[in-house]
Amino acid sequence: MSLSWKKIAPLAVWLVLYVTPIPAGLVANQWHYFAVFAAVITGLILESMPVGAVGLIGLTFAGVMGYVEHDPNKSLRWMLSGFSESTVWLIVGAFVFSIGYRKSGLGRRLALLLVRGLGRNTVGLGYAVALSDLVLAPATPSNTARSGGTVYPIVSNIPKIYGSEPGPTAGRIGTYVMWTAFAATAVTSSMFLTALAPNAAALSIAKKIVNVDVGWSQWFIGFAPLGVPLILLLPLLSYAICRPEVKESPEIVAWSASELASMGALSRSEWIMAGLVVLAMFLWITGSNPDISLPGLGSNFINATMVVFVVISLMLVTGVITFSDIIAEKAAWEVFFYFTSLLTLSSGLNDIGFIKWAAAGLAAPLATFSPTIAMILLVSIFFWIHYFFSSITAHAAAMLPVVLAVGSSIPGIPMSTLTLLCIYSLGLMGVISPYATGPAPMYFSSGYIGKADFWKFGLIFGLIYFTGLLLVVMPWLLMIN
Repeated sequence: MSLSWKKIAPLAVWLVLYVTPIPAGLVANQWHYFAVFAAVITGLILESMPVGAVGLIGLTFAGVMGYVEHDPNKSLRWMLSGFSESTVWLIVGAFVFSIGYRKSGLGRRLALLLVRGLGRNTVGLGYAVALSDLVLAPATPSNTARSGGTVYPIVSNIPKIYGSEPGPTAGRIGTYVMWTAFAATAVTSSMFLTALAPNAAALSIAKKIVNVDVGWSQWFIGFAPLGVPLILLLPLLSYAICRPEVKESPEIVAWSASELASMGALSRSEWIMAGLVVLAMFLWITGSNPDISLPGLGSNFINATMVVFVVISLMLVTGVITFSDIIAEKAAWEVFFYFTSLLTLSSGLNDIGFIKWAAAGLAAPLATFSPTIAMILLVSIFFWIHYFFSSITAHAAAMLPVVLAVGSSIPGIPMSTLTLLCIYSLGLMGVISPYATGPAPMYFSSGYIGKADFWKFGLIFGLIYFTGLLLVVMPWLLMIN
């Protein structure tokens, strides 16, 4: 096996950090663990080897060295903890949903319907994709379930209709369609209180620490001046940045109509798959929503990931898919190892206290600034430190108390505005990396968005979203509060 600079670079990053003097406030295992994490991220960015392999190697090294748990048995349990995370299985389940859409033909039919209605113009397809997520968002508390379980399986069929496949032809239209779908779910996750599970959890934390609380309508009103324009402009922004080769394709509309006609009526498998999708949406909306109570079941009667297992079992029983189909879904298992490793490694940073140390160190000098500048810097820290996290829930739990505690110690900072800016950013920050939120690994592994492009697009859209948060939402909140 030849050693390229891309394989050497992560080792160089690890070695440089390892021999660097340990910063004040940290002990050796904390700093050395961070060196491993930084090396893994470098490997992911440079694609030193398959992403699942990079994560697994880093996780194994950290476990063997006992950076998080010194006892070998406890260290092994820590290494394996991510494999039982519900979010990981929700992502794998979304890939299995895609098999059902694909094998039954329902995904192709729905994609053809979208293309027939809006496919004459590439930007029109972008709007169809973004608005699909917007319609589902208010009633689906999991963006992984919404985007991965419903939107992704449908939109992943669209590029193929235009002859755009993962790899060399991805740029024809596939990159644009897939990135628009991913970027849209980040916006809708922030637009509604009920569109992302960590939103309510973060609000609960804020209420306990600084007594800030808002209802569903207040949440929407506070974010709408940014959220609505972003959704309206997002397909155009993606078009400008992704630069799809296909601009207009009027002939594809006629072709899609003829393809729909040749497909005929819905087949048995399509009817079953459609029914299972409706069942999944119903359970996602009602089963894990604390504001909805069903007679005899109450609220929160089924977890979002459990819904996936139920539907997959029904897909197997009805013959929509086979177990061999699940085993053969390579992308699902690549994401399984990749995201599990990253989830465990990033949670380890929090477990050993590195995140709190970094946040406290960054926030400490803020007392010397004016309240407005201090608030902007606190929100900046809260947003961009998400590069260290692969879970928005973990980010909110670890960082929000720190940021709010620092903010409340600086005289003159409007705490309600600071709180809402941080909480509103939870959905938006999901766009910045291939592991920042549940749907990210699916789009990252689709093959339509190049690995380097994913990081580049994530940074560009992250900057756009963050700038909008400061220039639009902050003055709006200061005015209405």
